[in-house]
Amino acid sequence: MVGRGAVNQKGPEMAFLAAVRAFKDSGKKLPVNIALIAEGEEEIASPNFSKAISHPEVLPALQRCVGVFIPSASQSPDGNSTITLGAKGAVELELISSGERWGRGPTKDIHSSNFARVDSPAWRLVQALDTLMKPDGHTIAVEGWYDNVQPLSPREKALIAETAKRTSEAEVKKQLGVSRWINDEPWQRALERLASQPTINIQGLVAGYTGPGGKTILPHRAVAKMEFRLTPAMTREEAITKFNAHLKKHGFDDLEVKVTGGYGPTSTKEDSALVRAEKAVMERLGVAYTIIPRSAGSWPGVMFSGPPLNLPAAQWGMGHGSGAHGPDEYFLIKSTNPKVMGMAEASKAYAELLYEIANQASIRA
Repeated sequence: MVGRGAVNQKGPEMAFLAAVRAFKDSGKKLPVNIALIAEGEEEIASPNFSKAISHPEVLPALQRCVGVFIPSASQSPDGNSTITLGAKGAVELELISSGERWGRGPTKDIHSSNFARVDSPAWRLVQALDTLMKPDGHTIAVEGWYDNVQPLSPREKALIAETAKRTSEAEVKKQLGVSRWINDEPWQRALERLASQPTINIQGLVAGYTGPGGKTILPHRAVAKMEFRLTPAMTREEAITKFNAHLKKHGFDDLEVKVTGGYGPTSTKEDSALVRAEKAVMERLGVAYTIIPRSAGSWPGVMFSGPPLNLPAAQWGMGHGSGAHGPDEYFLIKSTNPKVMGMAEASKAYAELLYEIANQASIRA
């Protein structure tokens, strides 16, 4: 199955729903009660998801749960799998420079010859962006940005070291289309950086004419589409406040910061009933696995793991897919590799997980 959304997230979700449907069609009683909640705004940092979770008809159902998980396809081509204990937080925003708000430059697109005498909102945006990073291009220069960034614990470093041993650096580089990591760091250090470092990323830049060829205009408006990735102990509000303060300190308070969504990081304990169930199922199925402290990507798990629910929240699932967010994204329906599950086998693994969650919950009770 190829196309945007195949593995992130529709394929694994359908594999899980197929398992639930199989219980119904076979007349078997589910071993646990299930509350299903879904949203369609995760890629824009879930601006309305908190409202759905706090709804008076939804919150009581979630409060009765022992954990929350997102179906995923975590097997690599060699059959090894991962358990993900957490994820970075995310803030989506646009940084906008305009002649109207600045009080300089044009308030409409004008002929480019006027740049000899008229200020450029596009160049002002570029200058503001340049203040956000130190000369190395990846160390964030926003004052206080690293104040609440926690170092990896010895256990987290040990988990990452195990992941480095069991995964192929060459395969990951091939999938990403990269040849080198920052500072030419070794594989394990690159994985540590991926788990531990917050980011300020430029997703896209839009200003003036972007069609084929050229067009001699001086744009009146320029936009940087951006996102922050936040590590544990950082918050959405903290990041936005520090970002705005940085712009003001450097004389760019005329730029508009339009936050479109966001949430904090999430973390789940390794000894929770949910994670114990995930481990037990993979061991029973003979699937080798590693545990990673957190995903470098983001999902709104903090809305489950934080107040008022305070539930374990994790990602888990069998099967294989890759290329998330790309046109060649895929999810494997049938597998010719005996170490990698296809969609039907992944559905059976979800059924196993439901039984094991019931078992682990009864043990803890």
